[in-house]
Amino acid sequence: MTEQALAKNTEQTQDKSVHSTRNILMFALPSLLGLIFFLAPLTVDGDFTFPLALMASGLKSVLGDAILPLVTGVICVTALLSTVASLAKPKLFTQSALLTRLFVVSTPWLVVRILGGLFTLLALNEVGPEIIWSGDTGGLVLNDLLPSLFVTFFFAGLLLPLLLNFGLLELLGTLMSKIMRPVFRLPGRAAIDCLSSWLGDGTVGVILTSKQYEEKKYTEREAAVVATMFSIVGISFSLVVLTQVGLQNYFVPFYAAICLSGFVAAALIQYLPPLSYKKDVYIDGTAPNREDELVPEGMSATRYGYQLALQRASQVKSLGSVAKQGLHTALDMVIGVLPVVMAVGTIGLVIAEATPLFAWLGAPFVPVLELLAVPQAGEAAQAVMVGFTDMFVPSILVTGLESDMTRFIIAALSVTQLIFMSETGSVILSSKIPLNIFELIAVFILRTLVTLPIIVGVAHLVF
Repeated sequence: MTEQALAKNTEQTQDKSVHSTRNILMFALPSLLGLIFFLAPLTVDGDFTFPLALMASGLKSVLGDAILPLVTGVICVTALLSTVASLAKPKLFTQSALLTRLFVVSTPWLVVRILGGLFTLLALNEVGPEIIWSGDTGGLVLNDLLPSLFVTFFFAGLLLPLLLNFGLLELLGTLMSKIMRPVFRLPGRAAIDCLSSWLGDGTVGVILTSKQYEEKKYTEREAAVVATMFSIVGISFSLVVLTQVGLQNYFVPFYAAICLSGFVAAALIQYLPPLSYKKDVYIDGTAPNREDELVPEGMSATRYGYQLALQRASQVKSLGSVAKQGLHTALDMVIGVLPVVMAVGTIGLVIAEATPLFAWLGAPFVPVLELLAVPQAGEAAQAVMVGFTDMFVPSILVTGLESDMTRFIIAALSVTQLIFMSETGSVILSSKIPLNIFELIAVFILRTLVTLPIIVGVAHLVF
């Protein structure tokens, strides 16, 4: 037998091994469940939702009034254990990889966790300075944001392996690479992050991006771009924002403005600092391998993606290990993110409520809005920059404005700005994604400058 014939015979044997019934089922069933949980749209009582959100809201309802003390306990215990683990470094923590990852943190992050615990206690019991626990600051974060994040992180962490471990990203990534790579300089798998955010929640998209960055599926640049450009606000929450300003009947042009401006921002801002300064290397400093995105000659993208998916599924040796990984991911999300959201979100909202800082920062936008012929430009400008603290605050500030156009513009802008410290921004900072607070501020300003004229243009067509 010639070497060529031997190689062909070996390849056929390996191909049969990969295409075994076990691997096909290991790919198909978990991946289908992942698609259903994260991306399948549902209508419940006339409201749009998806299974993950339905499960999260169900758990939230079951916990009822106990969820606030539970969230407070988690954050306070995290602060306490982090203090002990980071300062004293007892063997119990240092000899456990899981406990080390969860509780041994640097001094700045330890301070953030302690502040998160302190703010949570003050807000739960409504004691101390009112500016900390009022319904516009810490009370807003504790009562309105953390319970939803807690239950969402719990289920998202447990279920993320369905998307990550069984070949779905390999298949869809190969199919989407012809669009994502030339347009956005990203692998095709980034489309899944976008979809999970679009149909679900932006924080889920950030966590999905972070996990793939840690697994060397994204480079530094790719992870930073996906997190800041593609972890978009979910459809359901966009409708909540529009309803807040009393314009729910304009949802179609509203979301069209968001999608159009978001597409332009994603295509353009990645070429500007700070994102353009990010290195195209993996988390360990190694160069990326683009060969897995190249479809071999004579093979269709669908067939090649399917083969890669089966190869990934063949690597799963135990469902128990996958479940364990999901549990660890859920713990990472709950313990690592909730204290940061409470601390950073509260501080940002206190600055917005107690100081004129965001009014000053918004002042330069007055002539811009006037040039764009936006009614009540002075009032609107005050809401432009405050979205960095929380996405919902700008819509609250402009609720009383007479101009439908202005309320439409500010509501859409608050969604497309994407980075708000009460949630998405804090999640990015607490993840492994290589972005710091100053870079997030820069990206927030760039998104504002790029998306504002497009949103205003759509608003002029509508009103």
